[in-house]
Amino acid sequence: MIDGDINTEVTENQFREYKKVTSILIDVRNLIKIFNIASGPVNVLKDVSFQVKQGSFTIIFGPSGSGKSTLMNVLSGLEPPTTGNVMIAGQDLYQLNPDLRAHFRGSVMGIVHQENYWIKSLNVLENVALPLYLSGNDKSTALKAAKVSLEQVGMQEFSNYRPTVLSGGQQQRVSMARALVANPQLILTDEPTGNLDSKNGKMIIDLLQKINHDLKRTVILVTHNIEYLPLSDSQLYILDGELTEGRPGEKMPPEILESLRNQLSQLTQMEKMEKKSV
Repeated sequence: MIDGDINTEVTENQFREYKKVTSILIDVRNLIKIFNIASGPVNVLKDVSFQVKQGSFTIIFGPSGSGKSTLMNVLSGLEPPTTGNVMIAGQDLYQLNPDLRAHFRGSVMGIVHQENYWIKSLNVLENVALPLYLSGNDKSTALKAAKVSLEQVGMQEFSNYRPTVLSGGQQQRVSMARALVANPQLILTDEPTGNLDSKNGKMIIDLLQKINHDLKRTVILVTHNIEYLPLSDSQLYILDGELTEGRPGEKMPPEILESLRNQLSQLTQMEKMEKKSV
């Protein structure tokens, strides 16, 4: 177990020892998240519990507004739950103070969002190296690791470019490199293909599979894209803040299917209205 009072740096040896004890990397229990807004409290996550095995590829699937992104933020240490526990590699994430939690996140997790956030004055290599700078590594060490990380995603030839001049797909690959640079055990991705066309979306999904299979990293993909479900080892379905764990051979929960049908119907109606207005 990682002792947050004295050291939150997670090394390969510590993970190796942890793996001898259990195959479970993430253990979430009785998670509730309530937001207090002007009109009153909103219960976004409702008694959510699940586990994620080390080395797995897990998809958290649900329609827009289902609570996916809130769950992602809780898992990544950015949004404290109202009640419940988030155990990652044996560490209760929210028993750490904010500084220790940020350090733990930087050591254990690589995070990829739908939107990329770049330091515009830095080139691709420097942006990828940034997490290592922030964790106290010297410039030479950080840049060397960033170069290796860019090679892993096939973007080394763009090292000296500004990230903002790259295409959307290229930027997401650089974002993957940044997520990998600290050699984390867990890769969390929130709708990483949401702003991409189908070709670039497939490229990102292929890259996530490579990270999972070849680099032996645990991957969690948050998505509303039903096409990705067969690629995962396990599926977590979320709707209106309630989570259902997929079982091998079982069909998607009927409430999720009904929600998808409603979304499809709405999109079809919108397309018809657009055609009439042309």
